[in-house]
Amino acid sequence: METRSKIIKGLFLVTGIVMLLRVGYMQLFDRSYRIKAETATLQKQTIYPSRGLIYDRNGKLIVYNQPIYDLYVIANLVSPEMDTARLCRVLEMDKKTFREKMERNWNDVRYSKNVPYLFLDKINAIKYAQLQEILHAFPGFSTEVRSVRGYQFPSAAHALGYISEVDQEIIDSSKGVYQKRDMYGVSGLEAHYEKFLKGDKGTEYQLKDNFGRKVGSYRDGERDASAYSGMDLISTIDIGLQTYAEELMNDKIGSIVAIEPKTGEILTTVSSPSYDPAMLSASADRAKTFVQLQNDTLKPFFNRTLMAKYPPGSIFKPILSLIALQEGVLTTQRYITCSGAYIYKTYRWGCHATPGVRNVVTAIEESCNTFFYNVYQDLVNVEGFENPAPGLNQLTEHLTDFGLGAPLMVDLPEEQGGLIPNSEFYDDMYEGKGDWRSTYIISNAIGQGEIELTTLQMANLVAIIANRGFYFRPHLLKRFADASIPLPRRFLTPKRVRIDDQHFDPVIQGMQRSVSQGTSTFAQVPGIMVCGKTGTSENPHGRDHSVFYAFAPQENPKIAVAVYIENGGWGGSYAAPIASLLIEKYLNRKIDPSRHWIEDRMIQANLLADL
Repeated sequence: METRSKIIKGLFLVTGIVMLLRVGYMQLFDRSYRIKAETATLQKQTIYPSRGLIYDRNGKLIVYNQPIYDLYVIANLVSPEMDTARLCRVLEMDKKTFREKMERNWNDVRYSKNVPYLFLDKINAIKYAQLQEILHAFPGFSTEVRSVRGYQFPSAAHALGYISEVDQEIIDSSKGVYQKRDMYGVSGLEAHYEKFLKGDKGTEYQLKDNFGRKVGSYRDGERDASAYSGMDLISTIDIGLQTYAEELMNDKIGSIVAIEPKTGEILTTVSSPSYDPAMLSASADRAKTFVQLQNDTLKPFFNRTLMAKYPPGSIFKPILSLIALQEGVLTTQRYITCSGAYIYKTYRWGCHATPGVRNVVTAIEESCNTFFYNVYQDLVNVEGFENPAPGLNQLTEHLTDFGLGAPLMVDLPEEQGGLIPNSEFYDDMYEGKGDWRSTYIISNAIGQGEIELTTLQMANLVAIIANRGFYFRPHLLKRFADASIPLPRRFLTPKRVRIDDQHFDPVIQGMQRSVSQGTSTFAQVPGIMVCGKTGTSENPHGRDHSVFYAFAPQENPKIAVAVYIENGGWGGSYAAPIASLLIEKYLNRKIDPSRHWIEDRMIQANLLADL
C-alpha cells in the first residue's frame, strides 16, 4: 500500500508539473491563445484620416471633405423590448427592411453577436442629428464617421475626378494599404495623386466585456496610432475661367483646353457634356446616378480633352509651315499661285480661299489649301515622287518633337496619344512596302487624312508657337501645400522643338493677320493682339467640326487655348468666338459690353437639338 501511495503521489506530482509547464508555455511562448483572448476582449477601430483638400490656382477651395455617418449594431446588446417603430421612423425604414438588416447567419464565422456589424451606411447629416437625439434609447447601436467629398462649384468634374469605395480587386492588389470600406481616387486628380491625398489611417483599441460593451482603452492607448490627414493640393485650374468655359459649352459636344504657355499649367480643361461632380459624392442614390451617367448616350464620363482623337483641320497648317521653313522647302519669299484648287492629273482638291498668289504669311492668313498641298508634296517628295517614305518619316520626326503621336504625360489618367502616320503605317494600309505616293496622303496637308490629335495636344501646339519653340508638359498640379514635395521633374523640364527661332516670325504674323483680317476675325478682342488659326474638320457622319486655337497677347503670351466643337461647322462659327471670350475673360476678367451679343449667342446656342 505504501508503494502504491508513492506511485499515486508521484503521478499527481508529475501531472501537476506538466500542467504548470503547459500553462507557462501558453502564457509565455504560445501567442495563439493571447490572440484569441484579445479577439474576444478587444475591438480595433479604424480612424479615417481627412483627405487632402483641392484648391484652384488663386487659392479658392474647390474640393473639401464632408462627413457621412454609418450605423453599426451589436446583436447581443439589442433589447427585444426596444421601440422599433421609433427607430424606423428616424431611419425612414419599414419594419420588414429593419428585420432583414438585423438578421445574420450567426453560424457563419464572419459574424458574431458580440461584434459590431454595419447596419446602415451613408446616413446624411440631418438624419444623423435626429438619430443622435434618440440613440441612447437603443443599446447596441452606435455610429461611425467617415469623410466624403464635397464641391464648392458644379464644375471641373473630369479634371478633379471622383472617389469611391475600394472593391476586392483593389484590396488584394494594395498589399494591405486598403481595407474594406476604404475610399480611393478613381479618376482625375483624385486618382493620379491618390497616394498624397489619401492620408494615413489611425487605429484605436477598445476593451470590451463579454457582452460587447466598451469598458475602456486598451493599455492606456499604447497600441493606438494617430491618423494623418492627406496633403492639400493646389491645382493650376482657374475655377472662374473653368466655370465660364463650361457655361459657353452648354448644349454642345466638344472640348476646350487653355494653358499658360510659359509654365505648361492648365488653366481650364472642359469636356462637354459633363456633369456636376457632387452627383458622385456619397449618397443613398449614388449608384443609381452613376448608372444613369454611364448609360447616357452623350457619354458625360468620356473625357474628350484627352481621349477623343480628332482630325485637326487647318490648325495643322502653321505647324506644317514651321517644318517646311526649317527643312528649306519653303521660304518667306516663296509664292505659290492658287487657282481655286490643287490639281494632279485628273484629280482636283478644292480650296476655299479666293484665287491668288500667296507666301506663307498670307497663306496662313487666308487658310489657302492649295499652298499647303504644294508644301506638303515638297516635304514628302524630298527624295523623289517614287520614294516618299524618307520625306514622310522626316516630317513625322518633327511632328513627334511637337508632342504629337504619343501621350503628353499629363497628370490625368487615360490620356490618348492621337495618330501621326509614318511610312510603315501606309505600307500596311496599302498592303505593300512603298506601294503608295504622296498624292495618296495629300489630305494630311490640311489636317485631314489619317492625322489625329487630342484637344490637349492642339493647345500644346499653339503654346509652342507662343513660346517660339519650346513647351513644358501640360499639367494640373501647381504645388502641394507641403512645399517640401516638389513638382514631378517632367513638368519642370522644357522641351524644345528642332525649329530655328527666326521661322516663328512669319507664322505668328500669319496667325495675327488671320484674326485681324483673315478667316479668324470672330476671335478679335478689343485691346488685345490675338494670334490664332481656324480649322474646319470634315465629318463624314454629319455637319463639320468647328476648330480654333490661339494665344494672346502676341508679345509675352499669357494664355494659349484650343477649342473643338463637334458638328459646329466652320471654325469661325463657334470655336473662334468661344476662344476669344475665354481669352478676354482671363486677361481682362470681364467681357466688353460691345461683345455681350457674342457671349449671349455662344451661351444660348444649342448644337444638340439637331443630333
